[in-house]
Amino acid sequence: MDLDLTPEQQAFLTLVEQFARDEVLPCAATIDEQDAFPRDLIARAGALGLMGVTVPTAHGGAGRDQVTYALALEAIARASATVAVILAVNNSLLVTPLLAFASDDQKARWLRPLASGDALGAFALSEEQAGTDAFNQQTRVTPDGCGYRLNGRKVWVANAVAADVAIVFAASHSDARRRGISAFLIPLDAEGIVRSARNDSLGVRGLGCMDVDLQDVYVDASQVIGAPEDGLNVARCALENGRIAVAAQALGVGQAALDEAVQHARTRQTFGQPIGRYQAIQWMLADTATELDAARLLTHKAAAMADLHVEDRVMLEAAMAKLYASEAAHRAADRAMQILASAGYRRGSRVERLFRDARAIEIYQGTSEVQRMIIAEEILGS
Repeated sequence: MDLDLTPEQQAFLTLVEQFARDEVLPCAATIDEQDAFPRDLIARAGALGLMGVTVPTAHGGAGRDQVTYALALEAIARASATVAVILAVNNSLLVTPLLAFASDDQKARWLRPLASGDALGAFALSEEQAGTDAFNQQTRVTPDGCGYRLNGRKVWVANAVAADVAIVFAASHSDARRRGISAFLIPLDAEGIVRSARNDSLGVRGLGCMDVDLQDVYVDASQVIGAPEDGLNVARCALENGRIAVAAQALGVGQAALDEAVQHARTRQTFGQPIGRYQAIQWMLADTATELDAARLLTHKAAAMADLHVEDRVMLEAAMAKLYASEAAHRAADRAMQILASAGYRRGSRVERLFRDARAIEIYQGTSEVQRMIIAEEILGS
């Protein structure tokens, strides 16, 4: 197994790391404090190819592989979890299923602007009663002439404050569960769409999360992604790729927490010596570094499986990576706060923000409990 980066991967990663260090990191605290969607940063990220990392260059993307995408997201998340999530929603939840399922006309209209940053995408799957049980869709789709009418309410739609288009899921009958669900590509300025603000969240602030009401929204048959009632496969494609992206985000947050802890352990003195000389501190740092590196290997393995199109393994590998990396990031942030003590616990410290951000990563795009269910089902063959 070759773990070295290619010259092309390293060159792109160096560019992303510079952007993260010079442009994202200086804005991260303000994004969090003001819960402000970073429109200008996202536009600049688009210019660097970060809105369509794996989109072929023929469609206006960067044409990179999944491993490079994971590396890039980790670098961004090390500076700001919020910016990394915004990019991941566009890349994993919009662009990836469009590449796999969209018609030629849909690709021609949307892929280039989404990949270049000229447009921004959102993913509208979650509902009040369809979070962990994502396919308990209450949004209804009914035939209307050559198209359909959609009625329902989507919640926690990241990017919605600025998004131009969204993939929206709806069921053709009650208790659809894993059948009768279709996916639609809908501009968010369509008649009948009403966006409303969500309550404030604990971490990953500035995502532009909104609720989206669909009030008798008309969609043409050409706006169906894939085949009618094939929404389950569209969602699965997006979420599998998204979980690899979430694992990469977790790595960035966890590594940032470790960096803060190491720096403090080197400089903070008690009883005449740096606290990094104490075994209690050393063991926390050692455990964190080991867990993050193990999570990194799991994440890169999942990304490599996606690159190789090993379809029967991607779901399992993605779930393992998301589960372990998100929990490792939480532990990293918790230990960093313990090591920094009052300096980390104070409101407005970087570690305090990382602690809140890490907690969210164990929840969105499938809780840790959901990932364990997926892993168990895969290894049991059920």
